[in-house]
Amino acid sequence: MLITITIRDLLFPVSFLLLLPCEAVAATLGICYGRVANNLPPTSEVINILKTNGISNVRIFDPDPFTLQSFSGTGINIMIGVPNEVLPSLASGPPASALQWLQTDIFAHIVPSQIRYIAVGNEVLFKDSLYSPYLVPAVVNLYQALKMLNLDGTIKLSSPQAASVLSVSYPPSLGAFDPSLRSVLRPLLSFLHETKSPFMVNVYPYLSYTSSRSNQVTLDYALFRSNDMVQDGQLMYGNLFEASLDAVVHAMEKEGFAEVEVVVSETGWPKGGGEAASVENALAYNENVVRRVVGNVGTPRRPGVGIEIYLFDMFDENRKGGDECERHFGIFGLDGVKAYDLRFNSEN
Repeated sequence: MLITITIRDLLFPVSFLLLLPCEAVAATLGICYGRVANNLPPTSEVINILKTNGISNVRIFDPDPFTLQSFSGTGINIMIGVPNEVLPSLASGPPASALQWLQTDIFAHIVPSQIRYIAVGNEVLFKDSLYSPYLVPAVVNLYQALKMLNLDGTIKLSSPQAASVLSVSYPPSLGAFDPSLRSVLRPLLSFLHETKSPFMVNVYPYLSYTSSRSNQVTLDYALFRSNDMVQDGQLMYGNLFEASLDAVVHAMEKEGFAEVEVVVSETGWPKGGGEAASVENALAYNENVVRRVVGNVGTPRRPGVGIEIYLFDMFDENRKGGDECERHFGIFGLDGVKAYDLRFNSEN
């Protein structure tokens, strides 16, 4: 059961937060450009949509040569995904093999200065556990390859994970990683700590809301519009998004990696195809996420520390599998017009 108190009952949180370490870190907003569809506009039009809306950070899920070539020279920063099925070959060979892969599959198509991250796999520990033994060796080999090219300081490596890597997420202070995943997560966290790279997590309050069987998660709490606050020790939570992020932070602290930053590699809300999936709710959710980025809000555990967040998704993807809602996350229509009036900054 949620422990709630009304806002007027808050007596101490502001003074408490002033005692917490607070670093003014600039937040970053990006968007995911998923391409599991057969009706998407040409990449040149996609780039124009991004520039028109002032979006300069994009996540691409695989190193498709044509897509990379199209983005090269545009000044748009890219997070490039390494498909899960590529991990065994990157992990099994020497770093020279990873170097060849980088040069052939990525650097032959896009200038390194545009690459912000290489995301090694996606939700490997959640949906593709077959590849989990290869994750950290692949990350290490890619890092050694980047060092050979003197790019290890400018291109960061990480691996986006589903929020389900937590076995406990409520309340946030009890956040803990699934013990069965520690054999992979601890070496991954150690690598991220040593290389000053972020832990990447895909956060979907929508899925938490629709899968909640005990009514712990209300729609208002998931959509940032709850009038009640959830108390966790001396911290207060008014929405599930921040609570989910702080659960990850607490889990990392328990493993001894309190200084690793968190990047939200995916988050969004569907506008159709499921319970509470609507244009109105998608706008409400994404609008509040953007406000937190623009305002450098941070989270109760890390107040004022800007978060890098990638909204999902640019377009509906009509060939995605799974539940119907999976095909309705698009923020833009195929004609480039926004599906709803979401402002990505204060100017558009």
